Amino acid sequence: MGSVQLNSSHLASFSLAPSFSHRSRTRRAHLRPFRSQTSFSRSRIRAVGTVPESGSETAAAEEPPCVNFAFVSSVLLPDGTPDVHLRTACGGQKLRDIMLDSDVELYGPYARPLLNCAGGGTCATCLVEVVQGKELLSPLTDKEKEKLKKKPKNYRLACQTTVGKPDSRGLVVIQQLPEWKAHEWKFEKVSPSESL
Repeated sequence: MGSVQLNSSHLASFSLAPSFSHRSRTRRAHLRPFRSQTSFSRSRIRAVGTVPESGSETAAAEEPPCVNFAFVSSVLLPDGTPDVHLRTACGGQKLRDIMLDSDVELYGPYARPLLNCAGGGTCATCLVEVVQGKELLSPLTDKEKEKLKKKPKNYRLACQTTVGKPDSRGLVVIQQLPEWKAHEWKFEKVSPSESL
């Protein structure tokens, strides 16, 4: 079982098996890659981004507002570790659009046309689990309340969920295809002293 850890600066670190492979994907023009440096150790992988420390107001003013995402895939990589995709996008967009524009798996087996409603909120095939960052997401819509009444409280429909506002900052951790996930992992926050 792997774990996703976040420190006070909202930097993600992943405690996984000794080896880890990261697939890089192309990003659209309105998305910026999550700039990270990955340091390797025997049993711990850390993705360290360029997010400024909380006391550094001048660095925060230089960076345009953005929301960081950690998308955890529903399947494991061949080496048995969770496949985590780090992305960054501007707030004020639908979660569905961010995932599709970032080449992050959203529909799984329902990806073919006619098997999903293409963002209409009627099929519930864009179901995601919000692990962290629900405060950055819009409130549940009536369609979500109807479709998700028998689901856990942290499940959302990506097509109905707006992520923040254009000036929003923060981190959202999303479990992709929660009903199809083939592994368990836990979410942990780490202290600043552990992140170094």
